[in-house]
Order: sequence, then structure tokens, then C-alpha cells
Amino acid sequence: MNASPLIQIRKLSKSYGTKLVLKELNLDIYPGQVIGYIGPNGAGKSTTVKILTGLIPDFAGEVIINGLSMADHPQEIKKLIGYVPENAEIYDVLSPAEYLDFIGKLYGMEEVLLQERARKLLAAFGLGAVVDDRMDTFSKGMRQKVLLIAGIIHDPKIIVLDEPLSGLDANAVIMIKELIIRLSNEGKTIFYCSHMMDVVEKVSDRILLINKGEIIADGSFESLKQNHSDTLERIFSKLTGRENQASETDAIINAFS
Repeated sequence: MNASPLIQIRKLSKSYGTKLVLKELNLDIYPGQVIGYIGPNGAGKSTTVKILTGLIPDFAGEVIINGLSMADHPQEIKKLIGYVPENAEIYDVLSPAEYLDFIGKLYGMEEVLLQERARKLLAAFGLGAVVDDRMDTFSKGMRQKVLLIAGIIHDPKIIVLDEPLSGLDANAVIMIKELIIRLSNEGKTIFYCSHMMDVVEKVSDRILLINKGEIIADGSFESLKQNHSDTLERIFSKLTGRENQASETDAIINAFS
């Protein structure tokens, strides 16, 4: 890599009480990379994401984003990041137009640009006919589309996606996969957390596997496949100690015998 890292993580650790969740993570992430961040439940994925997005301010180690320290400049860094959580509390008494107006103003967007971009994005996501409807009538997939728009409306350098395909139909999933690739081509850095290994495999140019607070694999899918001669799902199972899933499945089926 010739470019300087956009995100630098040095000896990042985080504990909850006596439980050490992250153990001295060291990472360099570069502009335009699509990072697939995978790991079993409790591995430290969500904690990493919350530190990167400034939602957890107390941690040990150093997080530098675009040359700024998260410890010293959290507000400036947040303006550079778009975050799409899996299960966000959305203000569902608002319409999509009202919600995006609120989000855009939090980022200091100019009114005319905000209104124009919101209208175009809502139409592109198939929500043009419901821009003024209250979102408490929306399906999970429709709400997820609004969250996705809210995460990119301010044109951030970094987009953090935590299970962004949750609740979307097949056509929307295809569109989001293509969008991730196009945003990367535009120079955006994507940090993508998911349990959907087939999608991670297709959209990521670098995959990070975290287990018990430590990065245990780091590379492209092709390099991981070369080292382990297997699918991403099987590599995941092998490296996280879940190779006995077939016997677990047998036990469930046998329970009906």
C-alpha cells in the first residue's frame, strides 16, 4: 500500500468489569478498502465498531482516524463516518423526509443540498412514494433502507455497516452489494460487519476474523482460501473452534427420533 492508513489502531483494548473483550488490537486500514469484519458472537465485533464510531469513549490504546485521535477529537471524527447499525432506534413518528432532515442537520449539511440529496436517495431506494408517511407504518426492510440513507447522506469518508442487509428483500440485497463496491471505487472506506459469509466473501477485498478479542486471520478471501483450502464458512468454523457443528446438528435431529 502506497497510501497512508486512514484508520490506525494501536494496542486497542477494552474490558467490561473483569472481562477483557478486546486484546491489544493493531490494525491499519487504507482508503478505498472494503473490510469484512467477522467473528462469533461475543468475539469483540460490536465493541470494535462502537469504539470506531465514537460510541464507547473509554478504551485503552490508540485510535487514529484521518490523522485525528479519537480520544482527543471525537466530534470531528464522527463527521467523517457514516454508521448503519443493525437495530437502531429510529424516530418512527417522523417521516423519512423529516428524519433525514434531522440527521443531515446534525452533520451540518446545507439545507438545499440536504433536501435534494434526501429526495434523490429515497427515490433510488424505492421509497419515493412514502417520503412523507410516518415510519411507524414501515416494514423492517423499509426502515433499514432509511437507516442506510442516513448513514451515507453526508457523503462520509468511512462507512461502518453492522449487518446492513437485515430485513431487506433479495433485490435490495443485490443493490446494496453493488453499492458497497461502487462506494469503494469512489474511494470510500467500508467497514462491514456481518454473519452472511457469502456476502462478505463477495464484497470484501480484505477480511478480518476476530475471536476472543484478537484478530486471528487477516487477508483477502483468496489468500485465506489459499492457506486453508476451504470456503469462508468452513475457514470461520475451523479457526473459531466450531468444527463440531455437524455433530450438533445430528444431536438436534436425533432428539426427534
